[in-house]
Amino acid sequence: MAMLAVFIPLLMLGVVLVLGRYEELLLPQEDAGRREPAVVPPAAAAATSSPAPAGTPAPSP
Repeated sequence: MAMLAVFIPLLMLGVVLVLGRYEELLLPQEDAGRREPAVVPPAAAAATSSPAPAGTPAPSP
């Protein structure tokens, strides 16, 4: 009985690892290496804000 308590978890771990490898072979991630990095806007364009429309009152404190 002690042998079953040792071998069953090891067997289950092996099955999970084999299924993971099978999934990688069955569903390859082809587009993972082809993605381009996101473009970061320049700091000057991100720091400027548009002015308020004419005639808009200033916010009250």
